Amino acid sequence: MVAMVAFAANSVLARLALGADDMSAMGYTGVRLLSGAMVLAAILYVRERKADRSRMKLNGSWRGAAALLGYALAFSIAYVMLGTATGALILFASVQIGMLAWAILRGDRPGLAEWLGFGIAFAALVFLVAPGLVAPPLLGTALMAGAGLCWAAYSLMGQGSRAPLADTAGNFMRCLPIAVMLVVAGEMTHASTATGLVYAIASGAVASGVGYAIWYAVLPGLSRTGAAFIQLTVPAIAAAGGVLFIGEQLTGRLLFSSAGILGGVALALLAGSRRKATARRAGSN
Repeated sequence: MVAMVAFAANSVLARLALGADDMSAMGYTGVRLLSGAMVLAAILYVRERKADRSRMKLNGSWRGAAALLGYALAFSIAYVMLGTATGALILFASVQIGMLAWAILRGDRPGLAEWLGFGIAFAALVFLVAPGLVAPPLLGTALMAGAGLCWAAYSLMGQGSRAPLADTAGNFMRCLPIAVMLVVAGEMTHASTATGLVYAIASGAVASGVGYAIWYAVLPGLSRTGAAFIQLTVPAIAAAGGVLFIGEQLTGRLLFSSAGILGGVALALLAGSRRKATARRAGSN
């Protein structure tokens, strides 16, 4: 739950900085990645010194870094156009779709109840983004969906992590060259305010760096279903944060779509979990 609050905090902090035009999306992404890398490197350094090791051990991978960078950049640009709750809902709906699609490609065959859940969730998402007075912008929706797919890939890679802190730090450190370029490009096009920098640093150092390390630490102990279920709490937490800290209003369209998306995904995941449990029992007999 600490990790889920951190994920929701990222949505609130991004909207606070980008919605008020305190930073450019590029600059926000760069500062977020830089501050996350610095905090994670410091934590890893202290841990290695306590363990009496002569140097830090960075794990992670270039694939993980690419997924992290793709998520962070698309996320920031999308939040220039989307509200806190809408962005979080599209993000984590896309995460679930990506993780479930990967499972199907790996040979998992959903049953009727699972397909029904997928259908309900997809129809609710279509309703949310369908043209209308309160529909979110199509470009922002597409970017946030792309961010969700990148985060799904990052989460799937994290399920095999044996050194979560070193893996997370390694992924952030690999993003440093591009992060520096993003900061420079962002400042050249749109000078950041002190308030925007505080939000970006808080997002990178605490909500992203520490939050993602916690997430990687718990992922190996969670099933795919468990990892998916717990992330369904994030849109609700982000929506509450948007109302409390930004003064955003929850529309009927968003509430109805949220119920459909989260309910449909929950139905699909629960049905899949029961189907696999039944199959295991049958196999053991």
